[in-house]
Amino acid sequence: MQIAEISVSYSNNNNERIKINNSQSAYEVILENWNLDLIEFQEIVKIVLLNNSNEVLGIFELSKGGSRGSVVDIKIMLSVALKAHSTALIMVHNHPSGTLKPSNNDVALTKKVKKACKMVDLTLLDHLIITKNGYYSFSDENTL
Repeated sequence: MQIAEISVSYSNNNNERIKINNSQSAYEVILENWNLDLIEFQEIVKIVLLNNSNEVLGIFELSKGGSRGSVVDIKIMLSVALKAHSTALIMVHNHPSGTLKPSNNDVALTKKVKKACKMVDLTLLDHLIITKNGYYSFSDENTL
C-alpha cells in the first residue's frame, strides 16, 4: 500500500520587520492590512504571527463569516503559527456592528485559544476586536 508523504515548507522573504510594542501598534498594523470596505459588512478573523522579538512574520486570514460571526478553527490557527515558526500571535477580528464590547463567545474563544497556544509553546499576546474607529484589547483590559 502506497502511503502519502507529508511535505512541510517555510519561507520568509520579508527583510523589513515591523515590531509590535503594544495594542495600539498592533491595531495600526492590522488596520493597514484590512479591507476597510468590508470592516462594517463581514466579520473576518486574522492572526498576526510574531517572532521572539515581537516582530511581525506575517498576517494570516483565518476565516470570513457573516455579519454576526465567524468560525475559528483552532487547529488551522495553530498549524499556521507553527509552520511559520512563530513564538507568539495576536488574534484579531472585527465587529461589523461597530461595537467594541466582547461577546460571551469572544471571551470563551479567547480562553480556548490561549489554552491551546500554551500546549504547543506559543504565546497568545492579545485578542483585538476592531472597528475602523477603534479597538478593544483583551490584554489591556486584563481579560486575556
